[in-house]
Amino acid sequence: MPDHNLRPSPVVPTVDFDADGVQHGFLRLPYSRDDSAWGSVMIPIAVIRNGEGPTALLTGGNHGDEYEGPIALFDLARTLRPEEVRGRIIIVPAMNYPAFRAGTRTSPIDRGNLNRSFPGRPDGTVTEKIADYFTRNLLPLADIVLDFHSGGRTLDFVPFAAAHILPDKAQEARCFAAVAAFSAPYSMRMLEIDAVGMYDTTAEEMGKVFVTTELGGGGTARAETVRIAKRGVRNVLRHAGILDGVIERSESRWIDMPSDDCFLFAEEEGLIETCKDLGETVRAGEIVARIYPTGRTGSPPVEHRAALDGILAARHFPGLVKAGDCIAVVGTV
Repeated sequence: MPDHNLRPSPVVPTVDFDADGVQHGFLRLPYSRDDSAWGSVMIPIAVIRNGEGPTALLTGGNHGDEYEGPIALFDLARTLRPEEVRGRIIIVPAMNYPAFRAGTRTSPIDRGNLNRSFPGRPDGTVTEKIADYFTRNLLPLADIVLDFHSGGRTLDFVPFAAAHILPDKAQEARCFAAVAAFSAPYSMRMLEIDAVGMYDTTAEEMGKVFVTTELGGGGTARAETVRIAKRGVRNVLRHAGILDGVIERSESRWIDMPSDDCFLFAEEEGLIETCKDLGETVRAGEIVARIYPTGRTGSPPVEHRAALDGILAARHFPGLVKAGDCIAVVGTV
């Protein structure tokens, strides 16, 4: 079997990662298509460098319908000055740029979910090529990685920063210290239900300090969640010693996702009635949501109950659900 990772990445950066100053450019990925035979996907990137020091890799738009991260990062790239920086900051506001342009979770080119495509392939689909470039070219440069997420069009979250429960407890402690520095209204100790192919997992396996977020959802961004994102990214950079200044801390409530019992999934399609609002206390056995059959009147709704005590950390956003949809997440306090 050939080793695909021995092949060079087709992605060409138009920035010099070792040059001091501010650079705004692109990761140019050749993509031949009907309307451009020698076309390219042009992924915006900024590099701010000032001498020696740690490197932060800041990303948003891993899923294209999540907006707090891109807003905060386009703004940061526009406003940061080199003299504020000690070390290097690499900013990619919209990793899956085709999905970001389309306003969709996955790429319109190949339906690729970037956050399930790592470590990627240099000779794979467009999405796999993007993942491969991050895996082999950008992540090795980084000491700390902050990847912004929110719920997109189908989920809504209490605004939290998070790190994962890791086998390396020293690395885990460094990650949770960065989460605390982000200082979101909620801080999450997260156990993924499906970590295969994730950017998170790839970064963590390299030993990086990795922080992620969920900052709302519904396929939009609110003024409150954008403020949380803008303040949080600067806090993380201060925590890493890349920016000067005092971390702007606010009260953050720690919650856990300790097991699959946190998740509720629909086993039927229908109209959802959310019975708890985000952040509300939930007791084991309480009804979190009802799903009404919509084919005719008179049929009773299916009740979905919490398996453990906690708060409602996430909910399904649109009013209609399909079988298999995640309809709620209960976080334990």
